[in-house]
Amino acid sequence: MQSYLFCLLLLAVPFFLFAMQEASNKSIVLIMLGPPASGKGTQSVRLAKEFQLPHISTGDLFRENISQSTPLGQKAKGFIDEGKLVPDELVLDMLFDRLSKADTQKGFILDGFPRTLAQAEALEIKLTGKKVIVLNLEVSDETIIKRTAGRLICRKCGNVHNQYFSPPSQENICDKCGGELYQREDDKPEVVVTRLRTYHNQTAPLIDYYSRKNILTNIAGEQSSDQVFKELKETVIRQTN
Repeated sequence: MQSYLFCLLLLAVPFFLFAMQEASNKSIVLIMLGPPASGKGTQSVRLAKEFQLPHISTGDLFRENISQSTPLGQKAKGFIDEGKLVPDELVLDMLFDRLSKADTQKGFILDGFPRTLAQAEALEIKLTGKKVIVLNLEVSDETIIKRTAGRLICRKCGNVHNQYFSPPSQENICDKCGGELYQREDDKPEVVVTRLRTYHNQTAPLIDYYSRKNILTNIAGEQSSDQVFKELKETVIRQTN
């Protein structure tokens, strides 16, 4: 009887090792969700460095393809120049072209994508067989407005102040170089409110979509940047072990 059990154990070991190897070889995909100015970009860069994964921002992809005048970039520029939204099909083509590169084979971090349910459904097909972890930064509208509408930039050195969180010692004067501080057009309160409305209408439903799939973790995004990163890192480690 003991020899029989021993033989079964010997037969099971290769299958166990194979399963472990398959798990360790599975690509890891981190999807960062959260409203504009929630810190997705900052935290994505830190996570990319920590886990040695490429950070893929759709905004960067657009700029890169347009600046290099690639066929996809030229198509996108045509829509942008006419003031139209770039169709999902073209956005997906641009993203999937990037995901075909060799450096994404072990995984990657998506920042700013998907933005709609249609994009999420198309992406899901592409990610079949990969370990997907969705990280949602929870930040209130009030804080988002303060982070963006309160932002003041120095015309001379580019230093950033915030009238709510890090106000200058002298009104509209940069503490670093004494240059004039100004507010970008897209940081004005009315613009920020419009961006938030778009987020709630189009992107926020993704939270329910990924929650139903049990792959989403909510992170309190109003903590210190270091604490947010600590919780993000712990979540990724916990879900990949």
